[in-house]
Order: sequence, then structure tokens, then C-alpha cells
Amino acid sequence: MTTQDRKERERADRHGRIVAAARELAEDQGWDAVTTRRLADRIEYSQPVLYGHFPGGKDAIVAAVAVEGFAELATTLRAAVTGAGPGRRPAVAALATTYLDFAAQHPATYTAMFDLAALPFARDDTPGPLLEGFAVLRDTLAPTTTGDPGRYAELGWATLHGLATLARAGRLSPDDDGERLTLAVDLLTPSDGP
Repeated sequence: MTTQDRKERERADRHGRIVAAARELAEDQGWDAVTTRRLADRIEYSQPVLYGHFPGGKDAIVAAVAVEGFAELATTLRAAVTGAGPGRRPAVAALATTYLDFAAQHPATYTAMFDLAALPFARDDTPGPLLEGFAVLRDTLAPTTTGDPGRYAELGWATLHGLATLARAGRLSPDDDGERLTLAVDLLTPSDGP
């Protein structure tokens, strides 16, 4: 291994440690607790090292957490849909359940993904993990017979995001989660096939 390879590997490792520490701290204590000083202390590097990796400071760190969250969500959704068995309805049910579980289990990451990070959506410069997540939604939700698959994905995503957001805000009764999920799957699965 060359010196350059080792330095690149060490830099990537530091970058990953910063993102992981920010995510962990945010999940434990909320985003207000995430500061460059606290992150530097947590990973035992100086603040200038953090700024060397993230010149945009906390906003850039939040964006990195968000992109990582989208990558994780896309992978998790794809695995759930793949393991759901034959037919659209089981795939849609797996996708909806997995999406809502992800939002509930990673509330700070989900907040970074949709509320805090200024990431470009539906543009040429959209990060790959966002595109992959949208592709899973499109491939799962869009019927093969009619309409624009992207529009089905947008509406399905809006439905799931709305449920996740309202649940996180305590605006939905947790007693009705199962029925609500069934109704959502009914709405997202047109009667064009199984």
C-alpha cells in the first residue's frame, strides 16, 4: 500500500467517524446537541480537522448524515421488497412497513434527510442514494399498465412521508397503526393486479 493510499484510507475513516458520531449524538440527544466542538471531543480530533472534512461545518455534516440515511433507507427498502414474495401488494406492504419503521427507529436521521439538509431532489445533481431510494419507490408502487411511474412514486412517497411525519409529531394514535398501514397499502395498490 502506498503512502497516498494509506492517507486516503485514513481520511475516509475520519470522515466516516465524524458522520457516525454526529448521527449517534443526534439520535441520542437531538440535533441541537450536535456541535463541531462536541463532535471533535467525541472522535478525539480537533475542530480544524472536522472543518477540513466538512468546510460547511454542521450543515455539511447534517447533509452527510442525510445522504447516508438515504443510502441506508434505499438498501433496506430494496431488501424488504425483494424478500416480500410474489405480487405487488406484498411488495407494497413490505415497502410501507419498512419505510415507516425506518422513520420511527431513526428519527434524527429522518429529520436530517427531510427537514435539515438542503439536498437537491429531482435534479441533475441529486445524490445517487436519493435516486436509488426513489427508484425503489417507483419500481414498487407504479403499476406496469398505466400512468407515469414517477407520479405514482411521488404520491406513494408523499403518503408514507406524511404518515411518518405525523406519527413523529404525535399527531396520530399509535393504537391505529396496523389499520392505518392496511389502508395506506390499499391506497397505494391499485386494483390492476395482485
